[in-house]
Amino acid sequence: MEYTFLGNTGEKISRISLGAWQFSESWGVTEYEIAKKVIIEAANQGINLIDTAEVYGRGMSEQFIGKALRELNLREHFLIATKIPGDFLAEHDVYKAVEKSISRLQVKTIDLMQVHWPPCWHNFPTCEYMRALEKLVHLGRIRYLGLSNFPPILVEEARSCLSTEDVVSLQIRYNVVERDAEKELIPYAEREGLTVLAWSPLAKGAVTGKYTPENLPKFEDVRGGEAVFHPENFKNVYKVVEVLIDVAKKYGREPSQVALNWLIMSSPNVVPIPGAKNEEQVKSNAGGAGWRMSIEDWLRIKEASDNLKITRVLW
Repeated sequence: MEYTFLGNTGEKISRISLGAWQFSESWGVTEYEIAKKVIIEAANQGINLIDTAEVYGRGMSEQFIGKALRELNLREHFLIATKIPGDFLAEHDVYKAVEKSISRLQVKTIDLMQVHWPPCWHNFPTCEYMRALEKLVHLGRIRYLGLSNFPPILVEEARSCLSTEDVVSLQIRYNVVERDAEKELIPYAEREGLTVLAWSPLAKGAVTGKYTPENLPKFEDVRGGEAVFHPENFKNVYKVVEVLIDVAKKYGREPSQVALNWLIMSSPNVVPIPGAKNEEQVKSNAGGAGWRMSIEDWLRIKEASDNLKITRVLW
């Protein structure tokens, strides 16, 4: 495993980390012992950041992580990142939600608390919830603050509300076929020295080589409703996948490892956080780091992706 730093905190984090949305009904890992094995393997692979959220399984993911880290005596190994949803951002709810996360995670302090999304359907002022989160840093309940799914203009607003702290990370959708983050968010993060935690770094499996235009996920699957898997889009997405497969053969790697490696080569600030439903997937994901493809192969993948247009207007 290779490492970088979380923003300007000096905290060393693995360049490929672990997303824990899988520990929920959405992805089917609802048995604690399976989640525990995933966490053990992540530690074995040198992964030391695990990202979860209050909404994953309505607390199930946090509970599994807290229980496993306590049983395995791995609390000091992992930096725990979780997220408070936009619906919980009234000031009184911020304090309540953070305390519930702390209880589920069985910790005294949350390492990185991120706002999961802006309060799009409510009228909570930005400074109200950001100052409440900053107060929790002062009280020792949170160490660092991050934002998830915020455009740059709202990132700037959120940061302007803070007096003694600052945002250290942005969590955004970013993968080799969904690259809109490169237009504004990643340049902003690079300029400001913020870590980019890339969620859906494998496009929910679309770029792993598992799926073909003739073999797509069922619509009822958590992947099925994603635009990348719509037949109109996937026939073009698969052109990129074919390049990933070809490059993977050259390096004796898996297409998913090439896709992750492409991301970490694309920006020094990017830390992909792929999920894993079993130990083998953890090992595979970890193999996205610790090596580099040639610039020629990186450009070949980029050019294939540049020609891709994903439409979300599907009805």
